[in-house]
Amino acid sequence: MPTNPDTVPARVDRLRWPVEPAQGGWYTTAEHEALAKVLDESDDWRTGWKALPYTDAFEAAFAGHTGARHAVAFNSGGTAMEMVLRYLKLTPGDEVISCALNFVGPHIAVIGQGGHLILAEPEPVTLGLDAADTERVLTPRTRAILLTHWNGAVADLRPFLELAAAHPHPVHGPPVVIVDAARACGGRYPSGARVGAEGWATVFSFESKKLMTTFGQGGMVTTHDPALAERLRWLRAYGGRDHWGTNQMMSKVQAAVGLVQLARLDEMNSARIARAHDRTCALMDVAELTLPPTLDGGRHLYYRHNLLVPEDWAGGGRAELMNTLADQYGVGSIVSDPVTYFGHGLIREHTAGQRCPRAEQLAARLLCPLLHPRIDQADEAAICDAIRQATADVAATRHATD
Repeated sequence: MPTNPDTVPARVDRLRWPVEPAQGGWYTTAEHEALAKVLDESDDWRTGWKALPYTDAFEAAFAGHTGARHAVAFNSGGTAMEMVLRYLKLTPGDEVISCALNFVGPHIAVIGQGGHLILAEPEPVTLGLDAADTERVLTPRTRAILLTHWNGAVADLRPFLELAAAHPHPVHGPPVVIVDAARACGGRYPSGARVGAEGWATVFSFESKKLMTTFGQGGMVTTHDPALAERLRWLRAYGGRDHWGTNQMMSKVQAAVGLVQLARLDEMNSARIARAHDRTCALMDVAELTLPPTLDGGRHLYYRHNLLVPEDWAGGGRAELMNTLADQYGVGSIVSDPVTYFGHGLIREHTAGQRCPRAEQLAARLLCPLLHPRIDQADEAAICDAIRQATADVAATRHATD
């Protein structure tokens, strides 16, 4: 079993365009003015950097944006996920189901908070968690289903909510549905509701590469559960007066710029969706590539524009395409994401004996060339031409060796 899959081209010294954007959204004069205002007022020793008025305002705006009753800000999406899981007080044997094709962060959080991570397969279109395979691995020990809106494709929560209701834990009742929306902030469910309004808890990340960012880090949890919201506020601020907690507060400047980024989120997402749809149209006749699904109504935000190579290119052919894009055309790409037990030793050890063949096969076919709405039109056309030509180059090479 491989333990260190290649996730970027073997050589990056010839790249004209990097493997991924360093910032997912972008800042305008409004963000700079918000920062200047906070810097100016906080320089007074009577005022300082107390964050609460700003985080209160950001939380209220975020709750209003998503339609959730409560929003609780954190210093990162990773700590936010950990504290949501901590609320469950997982004990040995308590199971949390999650898709094997994923970023490692949620899986590490499950393990770190004492849960038994159970891996399930992705469905083959959006590559998000498959409801049928979730039902296969669901047991009376299941405490939570942790669903990721993978690479910005918003999943339908209803099948998972129905599964949870139909399979209650003997002590704790129906498993909770936790949503990892780190890559889907601003998206919408098939019902039309905003991401953040459905499920028990939804975790957002404002890390630098995400769809909106608060100076490189930051996170938020939305929920309709007042008990969860209250506990999260204790956990992030030394436990109030009576409970365990630590310091996971969002800073004043993060909250101030978050208010501006949130107001601009739909604008930034619309630009990203338009760029992704244009790329899909430009590559539609490349027979060797399976393109990401087009989901209307803000249901796909294209955090990545992921491509799948043919099944017989899996592994070596995919690597050849990534390296050809980089070496011959200067286009960076990334595998986002590998199967987590291939990419992280702790997860591999914890899930020993679990295998997800469909996830492994899809991950071996996956690559995500650089996409960002701020790439100018000429560069975007050059990137699309490079993807087309590099694919033809690899196809010709493979045909010649058959």
